[in-house]
Amino acid sequence: MKLLMLIVDGDKKEEVEVLLGRAGVTGYTEIPGAVGRGATGLKLGSGAFPRTSAVIFTIVDDEALAELTRQVKAFCADCGERLKIVVWGVQEVL
Repeated sequence: MKLLMLIVDGDKKEEVEVLLGRAGVTGYTEIPGAVGRGATGLKLGSGAFPRTSAVIFTIVDDEALAELTRQVKAFCADCGERLKIVVWGVQEVL
């Protein structure tokens, strides 16, 4: 199993939620309105820098990870979005 953290532009989060469903992900936790700075610039939810990100966490098996990776690459190629995925190994879920 893998724990995934997906970071996406707040305006694209609903599309990513659909993508998760297509990849067979049955559950996730989302933190909307995340602020910070990255390769695409400042996202502070302010008047000067109004954009924000969404951070989505989910746990998937290896097969779902492969399908989700394929779907993410296609999504990014289609719309030019820079979606980040961080993957951690999970030994057990209690």
